[in-house]
Amino acid sequence: MIPEHINPMQWHQAVGIARQSCARFFRDGATAKDAMRAFGADVGTADVADWGKAVEAIAHVLCARPEKRAA
Repeated sequence: MIPEHINPMQWHQAVGIARQSCARFFRDGATAKDAMRAFGADVGTADVADWGKAVEAIAHVLCARPEKRAA
């Protein structure tokens, strides 16, 4: 499901990158929670063991607008 505020092409690319990254984490024996934490996605207090949710959360992080930094 593509969020309305995100460009569909950007979302498609972000999901692809997130899937590839999650596959690497899985192959290395890490958990979905570890993958989300590595990308700075909100893990929350619940036990997240679903790779699908991890892919979506990571894609959201990749599509987020960068925060403006002070000079």
